[in-house]
Amino acid sequence: MLIFGTALLALMAGALFYAARMSAPLQQPVATSAGPTVAALEVVAYPEFALPDISGQERHFSEWQGKHRLINFWATWCAPCRREIPLLKTFQDEHAADGFQVLGIAVDYPEEVRAYAETAEFNYPVLVGQDDAMSVAESSGIEFIGMPFTMIVAADGEYLSAYIGELHQQQLDSIVDVLTMLDRGAIDKEGATAALDQL
Repeated sequence: MLIFGTALLALMAGALFYAARMSAPLQQPVATSAGPTVAALEVVAYPEFALPDISGQERHFSEWQGKHRLINFWATWCAPCRREIPLLKTFQDEHAADGFQVLGIAVDYPEEVRAYAETAEFNYPVLVGQDDAMSVAESSGIEFIGMPFTMIVAADGEYLSAYIGELHQQQLDSIVDVLTMLDRGAIDKEGATAALDQL
């Protein structure tokens, strides 16, 4: 019995030693996985594009460089899009002096947008396109799945985040808070992106 007990004890010790050696490599990927996660948060520069405005004049995205931009994709036939417009107009009035710029991109026919603009009285630029407008959205890596949606681009032209769906005052207030903190250096680009992704 003594020999059997000693052998069993030795066998168990060997098994524990083997298990300990095998578990060490399994912990390694957990420690190194922080690298790709951090890299995934890197901010991507928004690509330059040009689209005609309501009057047919070609406008370049770089015209508004130096301002935080809310690029709002909408259409005249989209009820939630139309509900956003008064909020976006008020936002433009209240925050233009603080370095914010709303930019509307209508995924629609030019004549429909011009007719709607007569009553909407936009106080921010509205660019028009169909396939070209969808390409602008998709160039940032966002799949075009419907409207409305709004992309947020920092003053230096770096894409930060996108809000899918109808904007409300709460989201607009949060966007201002986050980008103001970014301007003050209270958060960095990665922190701003993470905060905006939670809207």
